[in-house]
Amino acid sequence: MPLSERIVVDPEILAGKPVIRGTRIAVEFVLELLAAGQSESEILANYPGLAREDILACLAYASYLAHEYKAFPIPA
Repeated sequence: MPLSERIVVDPEILAGKPVIRGTRIAVEFVLELLAAGQSESEILANYPGLAREDILACLAYASYLAHEYKAFPIPA
């Protein structure tokens, strides 16, 4: 499933941050919850508007960004 079916960017919603389609829940927020140790089931229980596919889309989005990020060392 393409990320665009789950993740959208709209300048009118949360100042253009990526959000889960049809919500005002930012991708970064879901990633923070996961990083803090919340389980998928806890997140789904606390945010009933989300589906498992939304959480997986957030992880896929983070993976995409990690692959796209390029770091170039600066010589001392």
